[in-house]
Amino acid sequence: MTKQEKVDFVIKTLDELYPEIPTPLDHKDPYTLLIAVLLSAQCTDVRVNKTTPHLFAKADNPYDMVKLSVEEIKEIIKPCGLSPMKSKGIYGLSKMLIEEHNGVVPQTFEELEKFPAVGHKTAGVVLSQAFGIPAFPVDTHIHRLMYRWNLSSGKSVQQTEKDAKRIFPKEHWNDLHLQMIWYGREYSPARGWDLEKDIITKTIGRASVLKEYYAKNKK
Repeated sequence: MTKQEKVDFVIKTLDELYPEIPTPLDHKDPYTLLIAVLLSAQCTDVRVNKTTPHLFAKADNPYDMVKLSVEEIKEIIKPCGLSPMKSKGIYGLSKMLIEEHNGVVPQTFEELEKFPAVGHKTAGVVLSQAFGIPAFPVDTHIHRLMYRWNLSSGKSVQQTEKDAKRIFPKEHWNDLHLQMIWYGREYSPARGWDLEKDIITKTIGRASVLKEYYAKNKK
């Protein structure tokens, strides 16, 4: 297969598997999504979705959030891990939103990345999922798949994002980034991987990855 045929195959397969694409983190607006994504750092989406209802019951907007103390926020979000850093980030970005943006979440990488505890990936998720602005935030699943599919070197998430943006048409970025997350979880996980179910890797996978898989799983 040529690289273009591989790209077309990936898009077609993912569209067939995920015609409707759910967003992994429960939210109702850009602000609650921003908080949920911040909480998801080194934490599962399932755990975040169990924690955010408790937080949003007290504060689901920046004005109510700054009425809570950092300590109060920390106690609520403790199950998500890294709570000292995340609670300061949530309080700090809420304060900045009020002071600099009238409480409204901005729609550029530049503005979002100025907030405490908000990195490039978090900004990308908010832009793509809350505003429909083309972005290709790379998480561990996408990073793993791009390497397994021989579409990126796997050297860094920054390189993987550049490669994904270069390879895939811009109008597909927002759907693909979500479809690839779901596919990585369901068909091509890091552990407990069954290549027979992983049609994309089986069809276009990096030769060294396939060789290593078969060597490990000899019957």
